[in-house]
Amino acid sequence: MTSDDPALVNTGPVEGGSPVLTVWSDIGCPWAALALHSVRAASATLDLPVLVDHRAFPLELFNREPTPKYIVDVELAAIAGRVPETGWRRWSAPEWTYPSTMLPALEAVQAAKSAAVGGLRASDELDTALRHAFYTTSRPIAVHAVILELAEECEHVDAGALAEALRAGAGRAEVYSQWDIARGPGVQGSPHLFAPGGYAAHNPGVSCRWTERPEKGGFPMFEAYDDSWARELVRRLHGQG
Repeated sequence: MTSDDPALVNTGPVEGGSPVLTVWSDIGCPWAALALHSVRAASATLDLPVLVDHRAFPLELFNREPTPKYIVDVELAAIAGRVPETGWRRWSAPEWTYPSTMLPALEAVQAAKSAAVGGLRASDELDTALRHAFYTTSRPIAVHAVILELAEECEHVDAGALAEALRAGAGRAEVYSQWDIARGPGVQGSPHLFAPGGYAAHNPGVSCRWTERPEKGGFPMFEAYDDSWARELVRRLHGQG
C-alpha cells in the first residue's frame, strides 16, 4: 500500500473547489488535534481554504481499552503549554462525564459524509466542533444528544438527517472498515496526514519524548514544534509548492 493508494488518500472530486487533505486520527488524540489546529491556522493565514476528509484511527480498538484520561491530560497540558493559541483547557466538567469512548463521535463524523446529511464539508465541520467541545469546553462528546447539539451548530450539517442516519447505524461500518485499513502498513498512527501526489506525514513538526512510560508516571517532554510544515502543506494542496 503506497501513500497514493485510494484506500489512504481522498483522490475523488472536490466539494466547493477546496482541495482535500486526508487525516487519519482519533478525536481523543491531542496530537491529532494539534495537527488539525496547525492546518486550520495556516489555511486562515494564507487565505487558502482546505477541506479535511477525516478517517478513523480508533485508539480504543487498537488498544482494547479506553484511552486513559491521565495520558490525555498530560499530553494536552504539554501541547497547550507550548502552543497556547490552541485555546485548550483542562477538563472542568465532573469526572464522571469524561468520555469513556470516542466511537460514537467518530461514527457521527463518518455518517455526516452522506449527501443527505451534508457531505464532506459537513463532516469536517462536525469533527471540528467535536474536538473543540472536548478540548476546550469539556463536553461529554460520547453522548448521542451532545453530538446532535453540536451538529445543530454546524452550518452545513442537517442535524435531523444525522439523527436518522445514526439511528440506522450509519458510520459504524465505516469506522470499522477504516480500522481494518489502519491496521495495515500504510497508516502509522494518529495523526497521519495524506495528500494527493505522494504526501504523507505522521505527527508532523513534533519533537517529543516521554520521561518514562506513561503507565509508570512519566510525562511527555514536548521539546519543540515547527509548524512551518502546515503552511508548506496548504500551499502544496493549492499547487503553490
